[in-house]
Amino acid sequence: MISKQTIDKIFSAVRVEEIIGEYVQLKRAGSNFKGLSPFHDEKSPSFVVSPSKQIWKDFSSGKGGTAISFLMEIENFTYPEALKHAAKKYGIEIEEDKRELTEEQKQAQTDKELLYKIHEIANDFFQHQLFETEEGTTIAYSYFKERELRDDIIKKFQLGYSPEQRNAFTEFALNKGYSKEILEKSGLSIFPENAPNGIDRFRERVLFPIHSFSGRVLGFGARILKNNVKTAKYLNSPETEIYHKSSVLYGLSQGKQSISKNNLCLLVEGYMDVIALHQSGIENVVASSGTALTVDQIKLIKRLTENVTILFDGDPAGIKASFRSIDLLLAEEMNIRILLFPDGDDPDSFSRKHPQEYVENFIKTKANDFIDFKAEILLKEAGDDPIKKAEAIRNIVKSVAFVKNALKQEVYLKEVATKFGISEQSLFNELNVQKQIQNQNFSPQQRAEPQERPKMEIVPPTIISVNPLLELEEKLVKHMLNFGDRILEKSDADNQPFKITVIEEIISHFNEDNYEPQSPVNRKIIEELKNGLANNEIIQSNFFLTLMDETIVSKVSGAILGDDELSNWEKSNIFPPKPGDKLEAEIEDDILIHKSHFIEKMIYDIVKKLDSVRDENPEEYYEFVKKIMILKSLLSEINKKLNRQLTKGHSFFREQKL
Repeated sequence: MISKQTIDKIFSAVRVEEIIGEYVQLKRAGSNFKGLSPFHDEKSPSFVVSPSKQIWKDFSSGKGGTAISFLMEIENFTYPEALKHAAKKYGIEIEEDKRELTEEQKQAQTDKELLYKIHEIANDFFQHQLFETEEGTTIAYSYFKERELRDDIIKKFQLGYSPEQRNAFTEFALNKGYSKEILEKSGLSIFPENAPNGIDRFRERVLFPIHSFSGRVLGFGARILKNNVKTAKYLNSPETEIYHKSSVLYGLSQGKQSISKNNLCLLVEGYMDVIALHQSGIENVVASSGTALTVDQIKLIKRLTENVTILFDGDPAGIKASFRSIDLLLAEEMNIRILLFPDGDDPDSFSRKHPQEYVENFIKTKANDFIDFKAEILLKEAGDDPIKKAEAIRNIVKSVAFVKNALKQEVYLKEVATKFGISEQSLFNELNVQKQIQNQNFSPQQRAEPQERPKMEIVPPTIISVNPLLELEEKLVKHMLNFGDRILEKSDADNQPFKITVIEEIISHFNEDNYEPQSPVNRKIIEELKNGLANNEIIQSNFFLTLMDETIVSKVSGAILGDDELSNWEKSNIFPPKPGDKLEAEIEDDILIHKSHFIEKMIYDIVKKLDSVRDENPEEYYEFVKKIMILKSLLSEINKKLNRQLTKGHSFFREQKL
């Protein structure tokens, strides 16, 4: 268990905007930052990060919390894993309480956690083989040196080597106490019937570890070095519980900060392309890990930027395959450009031939938009054949159909019309045809908006039941979380002035009525606040943000980061009242309104019992009636004080003839 002192150090050191900035492209909005939700598709930013409060709130999905809870959401970390990740980032040494784990805690070490651990062990083993063994330095290290890689780059990407011995790693892992089952599930080892001691999947290959967004090893890509062996040149880890190749991008962990900083992602084909560009000083680059580009991969990029430049080496098969990638990127509302390197060059070789500034300038000036790129490729292929030329133009318009923004579509079609001397009307007609085709072939990978929507079925409106008692409870809890230690100036029954904190005032109200909170989360929060008062302590909202209960963390962060954070009114010279400006009057009213709703509920609960006791127990019946009269009188006094009239919509019960 991580010690409380270490947890406090971590929460003191972490900056929520720095942690989240590695996953989401954030832009300053007043005192906060805004970005697109990483959990929900949206066009307008509704994801807010507050550096002053050190919390975040995703208004599209309702999630929120601290930097630690964000890591738990985005990376599927456990609470200790998220703490350890943050500690590593900020150079904090983890201290653990020296107490034995319970059987339940031991059981909590799931296969998924073991998969992460075995990949970490394997990664260390392969790096050790590369640098510390004669076989590794002679074969694998020499290969990387032939590719002109520096030691710092080899270590940055944690490159490694799996030796010739058929079960070197398997034997190592088994001796460490890992089971055959977990080794098989990881894909690192194979246990055929004729080899009960296991076989290393990647033996005699150099290793390229594939990392998650946060830097954890998920799997490996491996390259054979021998030319006389009839086997695949590259071999990847199989799909596992933690590795899904369609959902990861090679180099994203190492390049995410540069992508965000440059507001541009360079998309290449191979591992060595990524590594070579990093060595030349260009770090905003990723590769699709040996698979065709997917929507999930595009969404990873979109967290950081909407601008992508695809770098190709001129291979005809690869170029044709890129057409599908272009359509997917356009459908996900990305801005794309494409660059073809000169014949015989790829990003790896080109970056080794030229200095960083030259390569950066070449990419910037030579990259074309997708229309010019497709036109150059397709028209060269069509030659003077008018039918092939028409087909080429149709192919370009097909890509434009994936663009969701109508204004962008029009601009692109004007460009096509000018380039090919075709009327815009003809192109718009073809655009409509292509949209209809897309709608018929609708799939998760190509989500074009349908042109014709089915007639809407008229459905009666749903009546939503609102619990006003819960609404007021929420308001009172929110007051305590935001202004708990604020001093209120009050007067007692003898008109003598006294001072009381917001928490004490509201808790006193709850205690006075023996009120049971409606919400389980509020119940936990109120209980903690009561415990604090019992120990002469006013508990601040930050206390709840360090708890392991994510329902409380999310609730508290949502309470202290309200909907108004989405609007930057000052930018429009509008200055609405700030929360807490009229706190004393607001709390007094909210307590009275809450009390009135609570009394209403008490009356309602008694009324429900009347019929059952009317004939069987007349004495109890009249006691109930007396209680109702007293409560109604009290309710009338409260309503007079509030100077308001209860409406039927707020009432828990209908007036009944008693």
